[in-house]
Amino acid sequence: MRFFEFIKGCWREVVYDNMKNVVTKFIGKNEKELNPDLIKMSMYYGFRINVTNCFSGHEKGSVEKSVDVVRTELFATSYVFNTLDDAQTYANAKLLKLNEKSLLQEELPHLLPWVPPLELANITTARVDKTALIQVDTVKYSVPEEYVKAKVIVKKYHDEIRIYYENTELCRHRRAFGNGKMIVDIMHYLNTFKKKPGAVNNSVALKSIPKLKAIFDTYYSKRPQDFIEVLMDSKHLDIDAIIKLFRSKVSNKAEFNAIVVVRGKEAISSVDMRSRSSMAAYAQLVKGGARA
Repeated sequence: MRFFEFIKGCWREVVYDNMKNVVTKFIGKNEKELNPDLIKMSMYYGFRINVTNCFSGHEKGSVEKSVDVVRTELFATSYVFNTLDDAQTYANAKLLKLNEKSLLQEELPHLLPWVPPLELANITTARVDKTALIQVDTVKYSVPEEYVKAKVIVKKYHDEIRIYYENTELCRHRRAFGNGKMIVDIMHYLNTFKKKPGAVNNSVALKSIPKLKAIFDTYYSKRPQDFIEVLMDSKHLDIDAIIKLFRSKVSNKAEFNAIVVVRGKEAISSVDMRSRSSMAAYAQLVKGGARA
């Protein structure tokens, strides 16, 4: 589906191997029951499904070879990535390079017309609790605090959670997995923090963004109201842009660049570490000198 969206068109027939997400089960030797979701997708985009025969390697040799070529060209030297997004961005760039000499452009005029992407999401409802959280599977996600106790619609995609109220999108979160996890957007709690600025320091919302927590601990721990004001004026920005904005407000940028996060709990700077080391040496001198 992502490939159809990329080329803005669809082939009239798509050939599949006998993968589990294509064939739900085999009936006898040759009959197959196709995945209902795949059938829905083919009906939406208008292509025919062609499933290869079992134990017929000659029908899919080129497919197997193509997979081997892509795996070698893409991941022989680069195979470790920080996030899935980084891996996808890297793969997309490499695939574009590999297909520079393809005849795809000649085929585009003959493809089926492009239609908007098919919505591949599970839709459910949820009640926002008193802490402005909803639960999806085993993970809790935040929503703007003014929707406490509201009933919202949740669209669960393979990689994203989208939350709606009365046909209006409230927010999106990267989908998380695991028991007891919380995905919190600090922007959802600004009104509460404005009333109770002392609550910012130990909040889950701030701790979930280590870089922002480091900035707060280093420069705003004694003046949380100023920190909150900057956030309230930056609602239209993403978190990376907000961090850059805070950086522009810091007078000592060399010290800002030295900020590191230690064990995910305590933010200190290398400047601070050197200061502590100097103070320790000074204490030894006062006591009569460092021991040999």
